[in-house]
Amino acid sequence: MRQGAQGSAETGTPWAAGPSGASAPSRASGPSGQFRVPRQAGDVRGEHTHSEPPAPVAPPGRPVVQRASVRGQILDALRAALVAGDLRPGEVYSAPVLGERFGVSATPVREAMQQLALEGAVEVVPNRGFRVVERGVRELGELAEVRALIEVPVMLRLALTVPAERWAELRPLAEATVRAASSGCRATYAESDRGFHRAVLSLSGNVQLVRIAEDLHRRAQWPLVGGGRGVRGRAELLADAHEHTALLDALVARDLDVVRALVGEHFAGAAAAG
Repeated sequence: MRQGAQGSAETGTPWAAGPSGASAPSRASGPSGQFRVPRQAGDVRGEHTHSEPPAPVAPPGRPVVQRASVRGQILDALRAALVAGDLRPGEVYSAPVLGERFGVSATPVREAMQQLALEGAVEVVPNRGFRVVERGVRELGELAEVRALIEVPVMLRLALTVPAERWAELRPLAEATVRAASSGCRATYAESDRGFHRAVLSLSGNVQLVRIAEDLHRRAQWPLVGGGRGVRGRAELLADAHEHTALLDALVARDLDVVRALVGEHFAGAAAAG
């Protein structure tokens, strides 16, 4: 198994231990190489912390964590770090080190990591922390197939039953995904992308369907081993986002063939980008 992350507490620079044990800088989510704490709001004990990388801090002048709903904010921050590639597949991170850098105790970090373990994003490494799960292209393709099986029939039914004015209410969300894609930030786009799909599927009135689809969608946004999904740049994100506005046009027109093709291509394109 791969060794856990190592680094220097003095410099605050994250390091990733390679196969030979040599160190190399980890990828950063922004100009300062720091995890971003979102604006909105079974423990594993005894993790070793002396040889791990300190987790990046929040940008200067920005509160690390609001005390209300600390666990939820930490969970959002860790999810964003996963999508951005700051939590790298195969590497181990401990709750005490992450908690120190977020300015909270290890407990809410452990709780957030346990949730990520339930979602399949990380796995528990006894007495060390949590390892980010390594995924391959095949898994991403399987997720795309399952998402299509769930969402395509629902959208085809909604195209025949939802009036045009209801689709018009979702136009701002589709436009928001384009703006998010323009930023080039994968974590920002991922959140906006999920928001649009969630709003569309919510028109079905099926809460369980929305919940399952959201979970599959989130899993499809995690990076692949080797950073395959990390190569997705601004142009790819924009192309993906513009499919949302095209889908709304097809839903308003009740063009079932176009709806089916767009949703299928949307999922296939996301899988291929991995």
